Amino acid sequence: MSGCFSLADCDVIGFDLDHTLCRYHLKETCRLIYESFARYLVEHRGYDQDLLNLTPATWDFCCKGLVVDLEEGNLVKLAEDGTVLRATHGTCDLSTEELLKHYGPKREWRHFNSLNTTFTRSAKYYFYDNYFDLPGALLCARVVDMLRKRGSEVTADFWKDIVAAIDHNYNTSAFREDAGWYFPSVKRDPGRYLQPCSASVCRWLRRLKEEGKVLLLITSSHSDYCRLVCEHILGKDFEELFDVIITNALKPGFFSLIPQQRPFRTLVNDLEDSVGLPGLEKPGWYSQGNWPHLHELLKSMTGKAQPKVVYFGDSMRSDMFPAFSFGKWETVMVVEEMEGEGVASASHSPSQAPLEKKGKFEDEGMKTPSAVSEQWGSYFVDVQKGEEGEDKLRLTWCCHCIHTYSTLAIPSVEAITELPLDFKFPRFSLDKPSTTGYYPRPPDSLLKKEQSRS
Repeated sequence: MSGCFSLADCDVIGFDLDHTLCRYHLKETCRLIYESFARYLVEHRGYDQDLLNLTPATWDFCCKGLVVDLEEGNLVKLAEDGTVLRATHGTCDLSTEELLKHYGPKREWRHFNSLNTTFTRSAKYYFYDNYFDLPGALLCARVVDMLRKRGSEVTADFWKDIVAAIDHNYNTSAFREDAGWYFPSVKRDPGRYLQPCSASVCRWLRRLKEEGKVLLLITSSHSDYCRLVCEHILGKDFEELFDVIITNALKPGFFSLIPQQRPFRTLVNDLEDSVGLPGLEKPGWYSQGNWPHLHELLKSMTGKAQPKVVYFGDSMRSDMFPAFSFGKWETVMVVEEMEGEGVASASHSPSQAPLEKKGKFEDEGMKTPSAVSEQWGSYFVDVQKGEEGEDKLRLTWCCHCIHTYSTLAIPSVEAITELPLDFKFPRFSLDKPSTTGYYPRPPDSLLKKEQSRS
């Protein structure tokens, strides 16, 4: 495999929608998601009203890549080898002694191999790897705090209520039925939560089509929400930009192998046909489906036995890992945490990049969820104290996964839109430094780690 990657070499270019093509105003969106989940617990499950009371400082707890250990009631941050770098019980940090008590002298998390090799969900843990999930990590921690304050035993039972809150707000029929709090709020004021794509992104998508690339949009969002988002960020004619649109894709299941494949379904007024299609015969808008049937259509559209596909996404679990492992696609991960560590989000003047809309807590110190957490540290590198008090810099498991399952990582789609299509990006490789593969440059913590080795 070449040490470089170029879009010019790809026949098909696919995109996830949420937090990939569509950037959100993260402060407003994360507040809405947290409140949506918390209100369900308070109003439908009898939890304390105090769950709804947040201070700006509370949001420092939000850090993508945490795992909730449902057996222990802890949230953990993992190193690349599965050892526990940091952990909290509720929102309170565990001391070194407490970490050893929970995870033994080597601080090994016993479910790491299962998570690391399959990324499947479990009744014993949950991995927070995208911004639709992330406020739930804060809510879980505050629920544990509440249970401890009550003197109640912390068991995995509370997780059933969290899952019910998620389902109540994100159910595929919730948008149509105005159920929950999330979808009704976005429908009332989409501009409060969604950032329109810049002119450079729109021009770039059209340029890709003019160059003969097949463009895909594959999202787990339902068709009605997808339409609202795309019209707001790309315009009423957004469908002209894509050859194939797949909604309710139920990723990562979309990439599953036989016999778990779901058939594609047609849509009428955003309702799925009850009868699945035996395959895909032509471009269009579909629901659910699976990548082998899509692959057959792409072979027909490109006239190639093995069309080269690249897929842009933001979720390791739903996008990068399955597209790389099962689809054998090239993958570009959108990692907004790069911006939180000094990387510009656009390839031209930073002043032209999409700006985070001022939210309720903007002037009161609310942390943007993609910024570095004081409590948890960097998403990419963790600073550990050595036996003699020196700083030891260790790669996080999330950072290791980016290197393993992504071709390259960018802070936003906009970061590459002004580049020529034949631009050669250095790709991630296990035999190259950990800084290789980030464009336009690595995050600060990785640069510091590499400098410490030289």
